[in-house]
Amino acid sequence: MTTTPEWIARSVSRLRSSSSKSADKSADKNTSATTKPVALRTTHERLQATLRRGQEALAPRALRRVLADLQLVIQPRTSELEGGRRAGEVAVWYAQAQPEERRDLWLLMCEQFAPDATHFDSAQKRYAAAAGTEDEGQAEISLRRALVSPRTRLLQRFAAFPGGMRFLVDMRAELLPQLKSDKRLLSLDAELEHLFSTWFDVAFLELRRLSWDSPASLIEKLIKYEAVHDIRSWADLKNRLDSDRRCYGFFHPSLPQEPLIFVEVALVSSISNSITPLLDEAAATADIARATTAIFYSISNTQSGLRGVSFGDSLIKHVVDTLCAEFPRLRTFATLSPMPGLRTWLGKNAAAMLDKLTDKQRAELGRAVGCEPPQATHLLAAFDKSQALDAKSPVRQMLMQCAAYYLARELPGGKPADPVARFHLGNGARVEQLNWGGDPSTKGHKQSYGLMVNYLYDLKRIDKHRSLLAQGRVAASKAIDSLCLPH
Repeated sequence: MTTTPEWIARSVSRLRSSSSKSADKSADKNTSATTKPVALRTTHERLQATLRRGQEALAPRALRRVLADLQLVIQPRTSELEGGRRAGEVAVWYAQAQPEERRDLWLLMCEQFAPDATHFDSAQKRYAAAAGTEDEGQAEISLRRALVSPRTRLLQRFAAFPGGMRFLVDMRAELLPQLKSDKRLLSLDAELEHLFSTWFDVAFLELRRLSWDSPASLIEKLIKYEAVHDIRSWADLKNRLDSDRRCYGFFHPSLPQEPLIFVEVALVSSISNSITPLLDEAAATADIARATTAIFYSISNTQSGLRGVSFGDSLIKHVVDTLCAEFPRLRTFATLSPMPGLRTWLGKNAAAMLDKLTDKQRAELGRAVGCEPPQATHLLAAFDKSQALDAKSPVRQMLMQCAAYYLARELPGGKPADPVARFHLGNGARVEQLNWGGDPSTKGHKQSYGLMVNYLYDLKRIDKHRSLLAQGRVAASKAIDSLCLPH
């Protein structure tokens, strides 16, 4: 015998199928007509509805059930322990949910746990009225409390259960790619980034050395997360962890087996100008007792869900302190870094760079590329064959000049154009030297025609270099400044 709910479900299914077929036929007849996109319903509207609409994942009834589960997590009388347990149950549901169902949970967090606008407005007015009076302190306390949304409390409870921090970091990693297409999710992302900035403050992180004797599960993470120079084999990895090398990572108590960021260091006698000898597995081990220079040749963030949370500068500072304590002879701290944005930038700015040349320089370059006057397309084609050029080639000289300009002069929005440059210059380093053929790999050629750059960390001038950057100027060596084309 068919029950009433089953009959309703089948009837609704037939109605949907019929409606879908009719819509398809109508669309076929009007393919040239412009259709207006269906407006997305808020969770407030969907919770009051009976049936789902369009591409909505959860039906109103299921959406109400998920909302009720979330509300139970932060009920006033719910203890921290019980709230964490309930959050864990929601996380179990989330793990089994489809991507669009997960999006519905995000939307609930955004729209149903937002700050009380009326309460905030009232607290803000009281604070403004109390300015300069003895009530100012109490008014500020009220304003701060009004700024704390129920969403904050909800996310704090999710962080409380075992594995909760892992859940939140992974959830944000999944959320981030969706922000451009759905602005409704921005508030949840902003809340997570704010909380992570507190929870992952350097005061709560532990610096650990990673070596060949570290647990295998941890060493495998280095292979998985290496973002600059791929680790090709166990022999390659062993070379990077040899006695003349150091590898350090920051760890958080809630993610004890996950390095949040790690840096690979080579202990050498002078600034390295090529990555090839550093990655040469057959190279002899350096005498670390004579090492005077530490080369940071790879820095990798491992958790995409922590984007916007900065601890790279703190990592470098801690590593420098640790190295100085172990190796008192060390005097120079520098990087050997890629320029991942150079080729793309040149593709857009080659013509502008040509305009900066004198007539004589343009004529010499034209003869070298086989076209006078040279055009951007000819220049880029010549750059693509740059690895075979000798030191006196006008094309090679032009590429070096463009690279120097890109690093030391190109500051869109007041920040260095290259992402790696933004990181190191923002940490107080200076652009020290360009290295022709520094990375001859396919990846190196695709990124920057094989060029690499050294950033120097002069420990006495880090604050000065940061101050220069804040003024819209890049700290660069005389060699880099002399290479730059006119601004």
